[in-house]
Amino acid sequence: QAQLEESGGGSVQPGGSLRLSCSASAFTQGNLGHYSVTWFRQAPGKEREGIACISRNGATTKYVDSVKGRFTISRDNGESLAYLQMSSLKPNDTAVYYCAVSLNHWCDFQPLNMDSWGRGTKVTVSS
Repeated sequence: QAQLEESGGGSVQPGGSLRLSCSASAFTQGNLGHYSVTWFRQAPGKEREGIACISRNGATTKYVDSVKGRFTISRDNGESLAYLQMSSLKPNDTAVYYCAVSLNHWCDFQPLNMDSWGRGTKVTVSS
């Protein structure tokens, strides 16, 4: 029973860009501003890892080193949407990307702290 929905994935060449979107309206009922948002990804044969998070009003963002400087997380609380802008994509960015929200955690990469998840959107970076 996924209550978030990701979109925007696809295939892209190395060095290219994609923007992923996460719609949270079904879960938050128009109150996304009460939740932090975290993007996770899971590459083939690897564990799911948190890569970017944003606080409830967008004042704070955090990134893992592997995406820092290339990815940007943002949000539009009025539309119950969150985004992940990805640039300078590399083959090892290939993964299924998931968004998740947390009511009680400020900006968090721990999967157990998330309250709701999307089903994921696949990103493939190859020549």
